[in-house]
Amino acid sequence: MTIATDILDPEIAARRERRIARINRAGKVLAPFGLGFVVPLLKLAAGDTPSEQWADLKQMLLVPLIGILAFLAAWAYLAPKVQTSLGAIPGPAAVFQQAEALMDDHFAERQKAEAFYARQDARNQMLIAEGYADRVKVRPYTGKPTYFDQIWTSLMTVALGFFIGTLIAVPVGIACGLSKTFEGAINPLIQLFKPVSPLAWLPIVTMVVAALYESQNDLLPKSMVISAITVTLCSIWPTIINTALGVASIDRDLVNVGKVLQLSTWTTIRKLVLPSSLPLIFTGMRLSLGVGWMVLIAAEMLAQNPGLGKFVWDEFQNGSSDSLARIMVAVITIGLIGFFLDRVMFALQTAFTYSANR
Repeated sequence: MTIATDILDPEIAARRERRIARINRAGKVLAPFGLGFVVPLLKLAAGDTPSEQWADLKQMLLVPLIGILAFLAAWAYLAPKVQTSLGAIPGPAAVFQQAEALMDDHFAERQKAEAFYARQDARNQMLIAEGYADRVKVRPYTGKPTYFDQIWTSLMTVALGFFIGTLIAVPVGIACGLSKTFEGAINPLIQLFKPVSPLAWLPIVTMVVAALYESQNDLLPKSMVISAITVTLCSIWPTIINTALGVASIDRDLVNVGKVLQLSTWTTIRKLVLPSSLPLIFTGMRLSLGVGWMVLIAAEMLAQNPGLGKFVWDEFQNGSSDSLARIMVAVITIGLIGFFLDRVMFALQTAFTYSANR
């Protein structure tokens, strides 16, 4: 019996070590998304030093939960005491109810769309059966955009603006980092345009796009192009600055090796410059994406382009008893999406660079 136990214990310990190793690998994936607290829970389930895991769990989960609950309690207590022209500031319960109402509106609108297309298909099939195929028409559903449609529109717009900005900012930043002459020429422009508000860019962008953009493509409407270019103009600067800093701070020995090997400029950038400067490039991209998301909401509000910004403005103009709660739903949504976008960029930075910090 003792021999069997002695043989079994090392096997159990080995299995536990393998489970913990898998949990640690999973933790590297979960941590960038703000889910690091899952790791202590999994380790507790695997039986790994409960005291250490409880300490980590307290720091990662319990302390943030206390902060959130304290904020909700203060919000619920203070909100009814502030009276506005639309009534008292809504508390967490009222905001949650309006979030549910917006979800219900979305699903109700989807059901209307499905019913519309079902009726249209039935009518077209009947016309074909009666020999009137030339009368068949396919029309898109033109119902009002739901809250989730507005979120999707804003996400697509910021993605387009961020993509355009990255395509411009990274090459410009690399050129600034490699050439002091180019940096000297471009730096005054960066310092001049970096502080400009999106509210100043928007009228100029609107007029230019209205004059040059003739496409009627539903996938890329003019309003989206205007908002995306405004996002680009306001968000490219952190990427340019951080890329230039990353390129300029690479090890001089690497550059000298490239010269000795007579590498072409493109090969030097691809093999030496980019791998060394990626951490700071991603840092700049994270900052740019955060700036772009803030700029987009302001641009949509001012230009009345479809998206979350327009939703907020429409609710403000609506002035109903539920408007304040719906605006607060939008505010929380904007914050959560901004956090999620930052975590996605941080996860990409962790995956594609040798270090999250330079």
